[in-house]
Amino acid sequence: MKDKISKLKNLVKKYGLQGTVKKAADYIYSNYLVRLSIRERIVIHLHRKKFAAGIRRILERDTYDRIVIWRSSFGWNVPLFQRPQHIFSNFAKQRTLVFYEVTRFTDDVKRMKKQSDNLYLVNYANTAFSKLLFREIEKKQVPKYVQFYSTDWTMPAKKIRNYMAQGYEVVYEYIDDLNPHLAGTDQLPANVKEKYEMAMSDPNIFVVVTAEALRKDVLAKRGDHRLVYSSNGVDYRHFHDEIDEHFQPDGQFQAVLDTGMPVIGYYGALAKWFDYELLKKIDAAGKYQVVLLGIKYDDSFDQAGLGQCRNIHFCGSRDYQVLQNYASRIDVLTIPFLINDITKATSPVKLFEYMALNKPIVTTDMDECRKYKSVLIGHSHEEFLEQLDRAMELKEDPDYRELLNREALENTWEEKAKAILDELRKYE
Repeated sequence: MKDKISKLKNLVKKYGLQGTVKKAADYIYSNYLVRLSIRERIVIHLHRKKFAAGIRRILERDTYDRIVIWRSSFGWNVPLFQRPQHIFSNFAKQRTLVFYEVTRFTDDVKRMKKQSDNLYLVNYANTAFSKLLFREIEKKQVPKYVQFYSTDWTMPAKKIRNYMAQGYEVVYEYIDDLNPHLAGTDQLPANVKEKYEMAMSDPNIFVVVTAEALRKDVLAKRGDHRLVYSSNGVDYRHFHDEIDEHFQPDGQFQAVLDTGMPVIGYYGALAKWFDYELLKKIDAAGKYQVVLLGIKYDDSFDQAGLGQCRNIHFCGSRDYQVLQNYASRIDVLTIPFLINDITKATSPVKLFEYMALNKPIVTTDMDECRKYKSVLIGHSHEEFLEQLDRAMELKEDPDYRELLNREALENTWEEKAKAILDELRKYE
C-alpha cells in the first residue's frame, strides 16, 4: 500500500489532480474491474468448452518448442515499441509460443487475441479466462517459462513461486538499475525488491542482463550459472529500409527544419537523468536547433526552464510507425544523459536505432555507449559540443556510415532474442 500511495503522490506532481484521477480510473478499470466482473465469469462458465477448444487448437500446433508466459504489465500498443514487443516478436519467430500480458489500459483485449504466429496477447486480469488458459497449458509436455521484468512492481514474489511450484522455469530480465525514480515512487517497491532478492539467491532462475554493470552485480551475487547478456537492439528494417522519402513532417517539426540550421535530435523520455544544463549550453552556442521528441516522464523538463531557450523545441512523442521518418531528417542524434547509477546500467534502445538510421551519434560518457566505435563520446559539456561539430563533418563520410550500419546489423532484436533462447536450450 505504501508503494501505491507514493506512486499516487508522484502522479499528482506530474499530471495534476484531474489528470491523476483520470489515470487512476483507467488503471482501476483495466486491472481490477475485469477481474471482478461477474458477467465475464458467467460468460466463461457458459462457454467453457468453446474457449478451451480454441486454446487447445493453439497448443496442438507443431510450430513451437517451448511456451513463455510474459508477466509484466507492459502494454503492446504503446507509442514507442520497447524491448518486450521486440524480444517476444522474435521469440515467436524462433519456435517459441508466447502468451504476452497486456491490460485494457493500453490494449482492447478482453481475453486473448492473436498478434502474430506463435504470439498471443492475454489479459491475465481476466482471472476466469486465465485459469482456463493455464489449465490447458499444464497438459502440454514442453518446457514452460514465466518471464518478467526486474522493474515490474505489480506482481509479488509469491506469485512467481507459485509458477515454480507448477513446473515453470523462471526468466528474470534484469534491465535497469533498481532505482525508485524509475518506478515513480519514493522508495523501491517491495515487489521489485523481493523478486530481485529471489533471483539473486536462486541459481536455478535464468537471469538476463542488458548492461555490463548489471552483469557484474549478478556475477558478484550468484556467479555466471544461467546468466545471459542480451543488450537492447534494433528492428533494422524499420529504421533503415522503411524510411519514406516523401513523408511530410508536421508543422512544428517542419518549422525547425525550415530555419536552415543544422538540427540536433533526441527521442525518448525526458526525466531526471537527462542533462538539461548540457542542452542549455548547446542552445547558448547558437549553432544548432535542438528537437526533442518524446514524453515528459516527470516534471524535470519543466523545472529545468528549457522553455526559455529559443533553439530548443519539445515536440511531443511520435508514433513508432513514423518515428524513423522524423529521425531520418535530423542531422545528428544524441543521448545527453547525466552519468549516475541509472544511466551506467542503461542499454539505450535508441542507440541501435540511431545506428540503423546511419546518423552520427553523440552521447555522454555512458558505459553501454562506450562499447561502440561509431559513437562519439563527450566526457564533458565542452567535449560534447566539440563532438557535435565533428559529427557534422562525419555526416556524409562513407566509411563512418558503413561503421554505423555494421554495428546496427550486429545488434538486431533477432540476435538479442537468440542469445536468450540459446541459454534456455542448454537446459531443455
